Amino acid sequence: MRKSNGRQAKSRKQPTLISWRFAFVVLTLSTVFVGLIARAAYLQVIEPDKLIAQGDLRSLRVKSDDVLRGMITDRNGEELAVSVPVESIYADSKMVIEAGANKDQRRWHALAEMLQVTPEELTKKIASDKKKRYVYLQRQASPATVDYIRKLKVPGVYFKQESKRYYPSGEVTAHILGFTNVDDHGVEGVERQFDSILKGTPGRKLVRKDAKGREIEVLEQEDATASRNLQLSIDQRIQAVAYRELKKAVLTFGAASGSLVLVDVHTGEVLAMVNSPSYNPNNRKNTAVHRFRNRAITDTFEPGSTIKPLPVLAALENGTANMNTVIATGHGTIMVGGRRVQDTNGYGDLDLTGIMRKSSNIGVTRLALGMPHEELLDMYYDMGIGSDTGLGLVGESAGMLRERARWSDHERATLSFGYGLSVTAVQLAKMYSAIANGGVVRPLTLLKSDQPPAGKQVVSEQYADAMVEMLEQVTEKGGTATKARVPGYRVGGKTGTAKKAIAGGYGNDYIGSFAGIGPISSPRLACVVIINEPSGDYYYGGEVAAPVFSTVMGAAMQLLNLPPDGNDSRITKVTGGPDAG
Repeated sequence: MRKSNGRQAKSRKQPTLISWRFAFVVLTLSTVFVGLIARAAYLQVIEPDKLIAQGDLRSLRVKSDDVLRGMITDRNGEELAVSVPVESIYADSKMVIEAGANKDQRRWHALAEMLQVTPEELTKKIASDKKKRYVYLQRQASPATVDYIRKLKVPGVYFKQESKRYYPSGEVTAHILGFTNVDDHGVEGVERQFDSILKGTPGRKLVRKDAKGREIEVLEQEDATASRNLQLSIDQRIQAVAYRELKKAVLTFGAASGSLVLVDVHTGEVLAMVNSPSYNPNNRKNTAVHRFRNRAITDTFEPGSTIKPLPVLAALENGTANMNTVIATGHGTIMVGGRRVQDTNGYGDLDLTGIMRKSSNIGVTRLALGMPHEELLDMYYDMGIGSDTGLGLVGESAGMLRERARWSDHERATLSFGYGLSVTAVQLAKMYSAIANGGVVRPLTLLKSDQPPAGKQVVSEQYADAMVEMLEQVTEKGGTATKARVPGYRVGGKTGTAKKAIAGGYGNDYIGSFAGIGPISSPRLACVVIINEPSGDYYYGGEVAAPVFSTVMGAAMQLLNLPPDGNDSRITKVTGGPDAG
């Protein structure tokens, strides 16, 4: 009986245990279910944007259509700068690590060797920035490098199509064109000045892709803005000759540097602008930074005697002298303001032409002291001294022409023969262009122009033409620049030999220069040659700069088919190419 009652009690307890287990399971499942519903409600109602953003990260992609940088040509259409397709090498750090690519010693060491780094440095480069998944290994790699690395088939290493700037004429046009950086942005010269025009705007398209990478929807699209080509005023034929001759002179006379600028006087177009030493814009590795400087626009110097046409013109314009005026220069030395002003020799009485031909410091000093100093300064300012030339290139210097309420007699004297002020080569070229253009000043330009910009008449045409005739006498027998003569053509100009200023005075280094025009019968070109710090016994402008002017001006007039106007009909054919120099 007791055993029977025990079985009945046990049977009554069994359903109780099962019910508690069932209740626990139901409660647990209910809790999980409620939690899931609460989480879903929270994400769908309170933070729906987070899910959308996560989805977009996995499905939205931005595709861009790169635009090749515009081409730069010379005035005749010859290519000066072009963009060529290249490939860059990059790595997906996540893929590299997951695939264990850096543990494959043979391929990893071969990859590092082609990239010219150690395997350890390569591994560190890829794993250094954990926030950055994609890492460039080499930008704008050579075709041989790309081909070799592609054959290695390293997991996680990929290639991207890009473009690279190439300059066919190399160092000949380096300072004008400048160059671009690895991201195709202009850094120097024309490339920087007209960067927005040359670069254009790449197209952009926002698309949605499915799990298999197929494009299923286009959400946004921006069309690319085409880049524009740029045609410069430069004549590459003349540019090549100019660079060759300037480089030769710098080497011959052991000079520190040299610059040359050649301008069309009727339009203000720069036909040639060269500097020596130059650099190769296609391979700038290990190039000293100072070589990138366009000295023709950045470097200033005291012009010396090349400035002497201005006090003569100022005296003519203001009526303090005329074409028959004779100036007593005496025996070659006078005292002005307690200081000595002297000529190389005693020239006695000189007319204005004689002052220019003999480059008399005393002659221009007497002309400068014979007029109010404001009139002399106005002539300098009107001719562009102390202001930029209109080129717009980054780094162009305006030179220096001091403003002061009172000028001593000696300061006015030194100003008249090119000391106490500073100019650039392009400023001198602009000044001589105005003289050759009948006294009309125009801004200079590096772009080919069908319609020249409006000019300003700053000197009467008759006096400008008279100065052109005086400048011709400088190159004739008895003048200071006989080596500037051009067979078959009449040319004129002015030499300059100035000591370089140093702290507290002047040193022993010189700048030899020549600025001239041609042909005299119908002026078309103005050319300035600067030879900086020639060494040895030859440092006068008539010795170091005038011969360069002669060759370059002669070549330019022939290449432009200007008719000979000189008594000597013998013309030596001068040629040059992009590789000249």
